[in-house]
Amino acid sequence: MSSTYTVDQARWAKLDIFNQMGNIYSEVGRSFKTRGQKDEKDHDEAIRRAIDLFDTTIYVLSNAESPKAKEVSLAKEQFIKIITNNNASQDSILSLDRYFMQFAVAARLNR
Repeated sequence: MSSTYTVDQARWAKLDIFNQMGNIYSEVGRSFKTRGQKDEKDHDEAIRRAIDLFDTTIYVLSNAESPKAKEVSLAKEQFIKIITNNNASQDSILSLDRYFMQFAVAARLNR
C-alpha cells in the first residue's frame, strides 16, 4: 500500500464497532509483526494506517456522541505507548493483541 492511504469516512461510519476495531486490529497486528525488521517501511505504514483508523473511529463515534469514543481513545493510547517504547514487554503486546482479538471474533460472529 502506498503512503497516500486514506480512510473513507462515510463507508467507515457504516461499520459497527466490532468491524471497526477488527480492522484496526489488522493494522495493529501488522505493526507488531513487522516490528524490528530491517526494512521499516511496512512497519511505519501499518502504524500510520492504524492511527488513521483509530482517529477516524474516534471522529465517527464522537459525531454520534457515543461513549465508545473514550474506549477507542484508550486503546489508541495503549498502542502508541507500545510502538514508541522499543523495550515494550511481550506481555503488553500480547495483552493489546488479546483485547483486539475479541473485536475481530465478535465481528466474525455477527456476520
